[in-house]
Formats: sequence, structure tokens, C-alpha cells
Amino acid sequence: MEPGNFSDPKGSKISKESFEPLFRQHGARLYALSVRLCGNTSDGEDLAQETFITAYRRINQFRGEADFGSWAYRICVNLWKNRVRYEKRRMFWKHISIFGDDKGEDDPRPMEIADPKDRTDAPAETAERQRLVQDALAKLDPHERAALALREMEDKSYEEIADLLDLPLGTVKSRIARARATLKERLAPLLRDL
Repeated sequence: MEPGNFSDPKGSKISKESFEPLFRQHGARLYALSVRLCGNTSDGEDLAQETFITAYRRINQFRGEADFGSWAYRICVNLWKNRVRYEKRRMFWKHISIFGDDKGEDDPRPMEIADPKDRTDAPAETAERQRLVQDALAKLDPHERAALALREMEDKSYEEIADLLDLPLGTVKSRIARARATLKERLAPLLRDL
């Protein structure tokens, strides 16, 4: 959707009545971004829902200077950053399961988002590789994971990522480089088997 396609008499470029088509157009991508940022589907669903509620409530603040999708991405990233700050203050990142290896709700590994193109008869090796990659991604620093997800999975430019995360360009590049190096190190055994 092009900026400014919708207009509202109060000055916003989009009215609340025209919000549903935008929700349908951008919902899946914002949901996928939310899951990638949060590292699991449960928190990702909450973040995506909170993003659309916030966007709907603030639709009169949308000026049409950017694409609606970019504006909504910015809301999503800002809400996620607020959650990370809150959880760090509350030490929520330090959960330890009393059940040892039990992978319950406190499991930090993100669940995969099903791709309709995936076959159910995928070999066990491929599933194991995907699990290892998901594990490695989940263990990344949240800020590095966000930058890497925006670059590699959302195909955003470094400049767009810097704008979305409200960071200097150099910081974005270094976070992505660190995330790639960490993943390479953690996945080295897997890469040797390929």
C-alpha cells in the first residue's frame, strides 16, 4: 500500500475504517517478525496483537510520510524493546526449570513457523538441523537476534534496521557481525557434517 492512499478528515492519512485491509496485508509479516524477535510463538503472538492494537489506537498519528508497513514495524520493534528492558529489570531471562531437561513453557527455543511449502515427509536429518539452528538463534543476545532477523529473515537494509532499532549504523553492523560469528561458532559441528 502506498503512503497516503487513505485519508481521514481529521488529518491522518488512514481512517480506522480502512484499517482492516492494512491488517490483512501486513499481519502475517508482522506476526513472523514478532515471533522472531521474541524467540517463541506464545510471546510473538502477544507482541503481534499488541502491535496491531497500538497501531489501531494511534492510527490518527500516522502521517503517511512512510509506508504503513514500515510504521507498523517500528511500533512492533519499539514494543519489543520495551519488553526486553522490562524483562531484564525483572530478571525474567534467568528462568531455570526444576525439571532439568524438560522442555516446557520456559523453553527458550522458538517454535518454528510452519511454512506451507514444507513437506511433512522431510528427512529426520533436516529436522535435526533446523532444530539446531533454532536452538542457536534462541541463545543469541536478544538485540543481536533482532538485528539478524531483520537483516536475514526480513531482508531489511542496514539503514532500515538502524532506523527501526533506533541505533547508529555501525552498531547495527557490529551486532549483525557478532550474531553471525556466534551462530557460526555454535553451528560449526553441524557445518562440518554437511
